[in-house]
Amino acid sequence: MKVTISVIKADVGSLAGHHIVPKPLLDTAKENLKRGKEEGIIKDFFVTNCGDDLELVMSHRKGKNSSEVHSLAWEAFNKCKQKAQEMHLYAAGQDILKEAFSGNVRGMGPGVAELEFEERKSEPVVVLMADKTEPGAFNLPLFRIFSDPFCTAGLVIDPKMHEGFNFKITDVYTGDMLQLSSPEEMYDILALIGTTGKYVIKEVSKKDGTVAASVSTDKVNLIAGKYVGKDDPVAIVRAQHGLPAIGEILEGFSFPHLVAGWMRGSHIGPLMPVGLKDAKCTRFDGPPRIVALGFQVSNGLLIGPADLFDDPAFNNARDMANFVSDYLRKHGPFMPHRLSAHEMEYTTLPQVLKKLKDRFINEK
Repeated sequence: MKVTISVIKADVGSLAGHHIVPKPLLDTAKENLKRGKEEGIIKDFFVTNCGDDLELVMSHRKGKNSSEVHSLAWEAFNKCKQKAQEMHLYAAGQDILKEAFSGNVRGMGPGVAELEFEERKSEPVVVLMADKTEPGAFNLPLFRIFSDPFCTAGLVIDPKMHEGFNFKITDVYTGDMLQLSSPEEMYDILALIGTTGKYVIKEVSKKDGTVAASVSTDKVNLIAGKYVGKDDPVAIVRAQHGLPAIGEILEGFSFPHLVAGWMRGSHIGPLMPVGLKDAKCTRFDGPPRIVALGFQVSNGLLIGPADLFDDPAFNNARDMANFVSDYLRKHGPFMPHRLSAHEMEYTTLPQVLKKLKDRFINEK
């Protein structure tokens, strides 16, 4: 029988700015998911946060896009929203963009990544949670994990991985999607995913169809029609036995590459890999963070997690991220620290430009 892992997240309120989800909200979500487990909607769950985002990790037998599972998450978010409003927390219910639940939280504000698969004899998975950035932040590390032999040795020395992987890529503005194969179409893949604000890796699979990774790709600004915060994506990656090893998955994040987001969703900054204890964005509301939790899936239950980036082996990546943060911050409001004009259209800057519009004079 297949098992489904669903990771659903939302910003429902935070303590002292866009900082961290306080314990009362975590407890409220746990109570709701405990009820869902008792009623047989889900098999198991884990509740945590990455920065100001509440993260729900659930295992169940209902398949992807289950209205029961999504309804359970939606109810948890709304109860947390109410609690956040009672506590006068910042941005209470920020990602609850629509009121009426329609059977699926996709397109309603929360981010969703789901994988459905037959459990192997041993089934390790990594849940990745980011804060202060957008879905395209996963493009580079996922490409390295599933296509770069300098990152993933198994692409060269494991015959079960030698054929490569398929990448499902979506245009986040149109919703159009296509599938490309690596290594055969590697350059075509790069031609798209290098434009991280438009083309995003949605799924990765083996050539035989075995699912390997899933990413949340909803753009909350496009849903809301205005700037309401960055997307803060999540991802699920299966590991071992013909798929990248846990260490190869984590190696994809050992370089703190530059991503869009940070303060007011309007700046470029390094993606810093951190343990849960450091998953709180403070400096300039950042820099952007990424957390990796390792679970063992056993008969539909979630064993763990292991806090995978809570390791001194990633100290150099964190040091580099801090150095790059210093360098970029000295640019202040100037590009390339601030996003391009096109990307700034989806922030609060247009409100400033609107005020100045009539003062422009053509002197030609």
